[in-house]
Amino acid sequence: MEYVKLKLLDIQPSQFYLSEEKLKAIMAWFDPSNLGNFDPLPVKSLNGRVIFTDGHTRAYAAYRSGCLEVPMVWDEDELSWDLYQICVDACLERGIRNVADLEGRVLPKEEYREKWDRWCDQMQQEANNH
Repeated sequence: MEYVKLKLLDIQPSQFYLSEEKLKAIMAWFDPSNLGNFDPLPVKSLNGRVIFTDGHTRAYAAYRSGCLEVPMVWDEDELSWDLYQICVDACLERGIRNVADLEGRVLPKEEYREKWDRWCDQMQQEANNH
């Protein structure tokens, strides 16, 4: 597995809310001085932007802990890139251009489900109807 050398703040999120529950769990084990147990964050070049395809909460935890770089890898999975583009566009509309912009967007479990999970479900349903 070949690591990608990019700065955390150079990557465009594709998610505009984070789970407070997930963040607390990650902060319990995350050690910025030892990234040995930090699974690489998957990134993808999409329409001229490098985006996170997963691992937004880990990326935010790393950022909050003062990390400028963490292990990343190119995402080789075959995913629905059209749906990711919709997510990236939604982030940009909300002023989210890097993980620092997720400050204030960490939500309790039920609110996260209501605002993020429901938005994703509706977006996917709309995309499937077109």
